[in-house]
Amino acid sequence: MMPAQVAILAEVTDMLRAVRDDIDADVTMDTTFREDLGIESIEIVALAGRLQARYGNAVNLAQFVAGLDLASIRDLRVGELVDYIAAALDRPVRT
Repeated sequence: MMPAQVAILAEVTDMLRAVRDDIDADVTMDTTFREDLGIESIEIVALAGRLQARYGNAVNLAQFVAGLDLASIRDLRVGELVDYIAAALDRPVRT
């Protein structure tokens, strides 16, 4: 895992724990939102707001999820979000 991904994983983990204060287990790149963390739709909305506040318009969780099929959304792993954020932050800023 690249250093940027390590930092992003730590930030996403903090955000997840802020959204759901009962997350005690280690959050890894393989942790699933639904099965492992029990994250509900409303909590995803809260996470999206925190991501927007932290990373700005470069990271759009709704746009990311819109590109996934239902099975992929159901099985979404934290690592997939981390990879998306890292890639989004690497893109040149459009003016």
